[in-house]
Amino acid sequence: MREINTQAFLEDTFKVIDNVLEQQADNIREAGAICANAIKNGGVIQVFGTGHSVGFGMEMQGRPGSLVPVHTMNISDFVTSGMYTLEEFRDMDNIFERRPGVASKFFDLYEISDQDVFIIISNSGINGLVIDLAAAAKERNHKVIVVTSLDHTLNSDSRHPSGKKLMDFGDVVIDNCGPKGDAMLDLADGGKIGSVSSLSGIYVAQGVALETIKNLQDLEELPVLVFEENEASKKQNDELKEKYRGRI
Repeated sequence: MREINTQAFLEDTFKVIDNVLEQQADNIREAGAICANAIKNGGVIQVFGTGHSVGFGMEMQGRPGSLVPVHTMNISDFVTSGMYTLEEFRDMDNIFERRPGVASKFFDLYEISDQDVFIIISNSGINGLVIDLAAAAKERNHKVIVVTSLDHTLNSDSRHPSGKKLMDFGDVVIDNCGPKGDAMLDLADGGKIGSVSSLSGIYVAQGVALETIKNLQDLEELPVLVFEENEASKKQNDELKEKYRGRI
């Protein structure tokens, strides 16, 4: 067993990132092309993940250098909108992210246009909510980009009634290259520590954003937030946000 320390974790993390770079570059480029095409046609990027995967959407939006037409779908919005009570949402006997039959309600909750593209993130790719959302998006003819751990999903049983997994609905499937169970360093009791999916997810999120912007270079104005160092830059950001008001 390797020594448990930060250096060991970083070494293993770098190996995962290197694998993403070497094995997933084409998929990341394809995802960027799909996202750029959606934006050119007036769409936005709808990003959804549960648990720690919510960080993927946060990584893609809301700060200088990030794309403006990105919307993070959040399961807590079901509570704030009044669709579900907090008690229903927190029911640990019926874990929300594992429930089938909920995701189609996202299309009532948000303003989603026909041109929108979906990025759906799940390390396991086997839970009901993410699978249902991917299926609902495909039924409505949206492109779906999946980010998952292939090692985890290929070695796990689906929790969805259909038996399908998230990867089955992806127009593009990006492997985060993390191990089943996410954690990497072995403990003496047989457990593990040192989870990596959030870190490789950041790389994938930034990679897709960069490839998207590369494919938007022919636009007169790139839909990218700038650092607000003066009134002109603030005005530029405000105008971009106004363009997508109600959708992001």
